[in-house]
This record gives sequence, C-alpha cells and structure tokens, in this order.
Amino acid sequence: MKFFVDTANVDDIRDLEATGLLDGVTTNPSLIHKSGRDFMEVTREIASIVDGPVSAETVALDHETMLQEGLKLAKIADNIAVKVPLTVDGLKTCKALRSDGIMVNVTLCFSSSQALLAAKAGASFISPFVGRHDDVSFDGMDLIADIRTIYDNYDFETEILVASVRHPVHITQAALIGADVMTAPPAVIHKLFKHPLTDNGLAAFLKDWEATGQTIL
Repeated sequence: MKFFVDTANVDDIRDLEATGLLDGVTTNPSLIHKSGRDFMEVTREIASIVDGPVSAETVALDHETMLQEGLKLAKIADNIAVKVPLTVDGLKTCKALRSDGIMVNVTLCFSSSQALLAAKAGASFISPFVGRHDDVSFDGMDLIADIRTIYDNYDFETEILVASVRHPVHITQAALIGADVMTAPPAVIHKLFKHPLTDNGLAAFLKDWEATGQTIL
C-alpha cells in the first residue's frame, strides 16, 4: 500500500521523505491555509520534494472554471494530481483532464456508488473519507471493502486512496482490505512506529550497553 501524507507543512514532508516511506502528498484549501503560505508557491515546493503524486485541489464548483483551475494547477509540475469534488461538474472536469493525460483525484466520496461513478469517469484516485464516515455512525472500512469489490469486479484502474484517516488502526484495516493508497496526517503516520515492547526492548539494550562502558565511535 502506498503512503501519502496529508499536509502542506514542507518540514513534515521532508522528514517523512527521508524515511523512504513517502509515496505522495495530499493537500486541500484548509491545509494550505494552516501553512500560512501562498497556494501556488507551497504546492510547487511540495511537488519538488516528492517524486510521487501531489494532490492540489480546485475550488470552483462549475465545470468550466474548475477545468481552467485544474489545467493551471497541472502546469505546476508533472506530478500534480488535480483534486476535484465528487459532483456532476467534478466528474465532467475529471473526464476532460484525464483526456489530456492529467492525474485526477476525485475527493469527498462517501458511498460505493459514488466511487463507481468516479471510476467510470476515469479518475486516477478515488478518496473515500473513512473518519468522517465513522463520525456519523457508519463503518468507513465497510465502504473501502465495498469499493474494492466493485473495482475488482470490473478491473477499474482507479486507485482507492483512503482519506480522513484518524488513527493507525484505519491504516492497518485499509491494508488488509487491499486499498491502494492511504493518506494521513504526519502525527498519525508517526504513531505507526510506536509500540511499548519496542520502547522497552530499546531501553533494556541501552542499559546493558552502558554497563559495558564501551563506545562504537
């Protein structure tokens, strides 16, 4: 499963890129706002840090303007994936951009039928929001499993990008189901490293090493 990070903080992106774990980045207007930086500038910098897809979101709601925004965003770098909403106009824009060979991430997906529409429109990625699904008493992972089944039934090439990831269990469950990609905030990704037995084992090793009085360097 590919790992994307959901942030516009370039320091966090560089830190994760150095681990070799990072396959791409997702952003949105809220994350750009939190960065306090110019939208185009920070998107261009992010695209220069990672080789994989960098999702940059359109903000228009009508097809014509959304398409113009998407074409402009795609010019930032070759690895930009234009993010559009799962609406009629969003899917019109998806189809038009894909005909030009531009990657498209269709976002705000909350049902398997919506995911089917996005795949038929040629989306590169579909972004179902599991955390927000859980918030309204639905199981977000059931949604991922349903989409996986539908896509496998018809050999759709659209990649399932699990979004609104709230905790490491979401990531593990998504991997077990067979999701292609997950995107999560840096803090959630860092939690994957943590386990009390790892911490206890490291502490014991260091204590024993100090008792030898030796050094490596």
